[in-house]
Amino acid sequence: MSIKSIGAKIFARIIVKRIEKWASDPVTVQQEVFKDLIYNAKDTIFGRDHNFSEIDSHKSFVSSVPIRDYEALRSYVDKVVAGEDDVLWPGKPLYFAKTSGTTSGAKYIPLTKASMPSHIEAARNAILCYIHETGNADFVNGKMIFLQGSPEMTKENGIGIGRLSGIVAHFVPSYLQKNRLPSWETNCISDWETKVNAIVEETKTENMTVISGIPSWVQMYFERLRNVTEKNVGDLFKNFNLFIYGGVNYEPYRAKFEALIGRKVDSIELYPASEGFFAFQDKQNLKGMLLQLDSGIFYEFIEVAAVFDESPKRLTIGDVKVGVNYVMIISTNAGLWGYNLGDTVEFTSVRPYRLIVSGRIKHFISAFGEHVIGKEVEQAMQEAMQQHQFSISEFTVAPLTLPKKEELPYHEWMIEFESEPTDLLQIAEILDFLMQEQNSYYKDLIEGKVLQPLKITTLSRGSFQRYMKSQGRLGGQNKVPRLANDRKIADALIKLQA
Repeated sequence: MSIKSIGAKIFARIIVKRIEKWASDPVTVQQEVFKDLIYNAKDTIFGRDHNFSEIDSHKSFVSSVPIRDYEALRSYVDKVVAGEDDVLWPGKPLYFAKTSGTTSGAKYIPLTKASMPSHIEAARNAILCYIHETGNADFVNGKMIFLQGSPEMTKENGIGIGRLSGIVAHFVPSYLQKNRLPSWETNCISDWETKVNAIVEETKTENMTVISGIPSWVQMYFERLRNVTEKNVGDLFKNFNLFIYGGVNYEPYRAKFEALIGRKVDSIELYPASEGFFAFQDKQNLKGMLLQLDSGIFYEFIEVAAVFDESPKRLTIGDVKVGVNYVMIISTNAGLWGYNLGDTVEFTSVRPYRLIVSGRIKHFISAFGEHVIGKEVEQAMQEAMQQHQFSISEFTVAPLTLPKKEELPYHEWMIEFESEPTDLLQIAEILDFLMQEQNSYYKDLIEGKVLQPLKITTLSRGSFQRYMKSQGRLGGQNKVPRLANDRKIADALIKLQA
């Protein structure tokens, strides 16, 4: 065992004890975070506008600070972008993470001196928890790759602007720099396909032990590796045993990954976003990710069923229950206040607080009142693949409200199979059965002859990559929504089949 491996195990033990300390007293920890946030921001423009000096409880906070999305907060963000000080948080941000907004164009999410460390430490702590639990630390001696956006940035009024993953690349600890791939030059390549090809050339002869990224884009990297080397990834990288991912559910990809790798590898799930690093998987055999309660983020939760009410009840961490879908609201030391992230989460445990991401508020199907969410379609697909031993590259679901031939409307499942099953009708039937089991609204609509059972449309290989390329969203942190309440994505995918 190397000195680096021994050191990693010692460090892991220290960090895990710290995590256990704050995880064991969640309500107190969140109360302290709340007090610190309000105190530090009371003299900002936002703090003065919302009477922070008079806020002494969550109740008074709710009265003073309404729930906002990015558009509702934009007037304040625009002031920060224009160079004003002390707007949302004392001083100016270190960076803006620039993201693509679906309705508001580019969004600029502030990253401050106070918030930046949590983006780095949470990912580190996830790995350290894995080392402490499994005793496996040998991978620290090999090469690690993090598929991410370009670290190149622009500047405006002295503030760096770039993709979150590219900004984080500037903060890789010095002890990992020698192990880290790809090279800086390759990481700066903007065209994703060119970049993947360059990464393949840089890594194909290396001792890769850890690979990290959004599953859909890591899959593309693996496929290129196999095409170039004519070897399974696991044969090429004999010491590769840890895959770290975030952004989407890994389960629909797992069978394909194991086929590309040639064996099973351990995995760690992360929940990062430009707005904060919220959770990470701390146990290999337990469902859910540990919610980061001590990282300068105060959490509120609203039951999904009530989110569009005029005054929905805003719960704090001590009020949530296992198995309920919540919209997550955050207030942070980056200056986001009562911010509706748009994610829905479900707690799998409250001792300690672990959760899964169940979907997006904007990513749902309810064309007929069925209220189908991302978690439901992903779970149905996962169970169907397990039962019928098929694998997919990607899929998405959309409603077809006006089918031809006077048929009843239905949900269209657009699937890019790795190899098309012999009996698509049987796959469609099991998917529909699994959806009805999960969603009583959907079941009622099927039984009431308002909807007919779902139908599958098969897509040619590479369809989702071609779609993302056509949208200028190939690679990086971009991902295709699992479902949508309109036909924009579905119709674009169909056009690509012509």
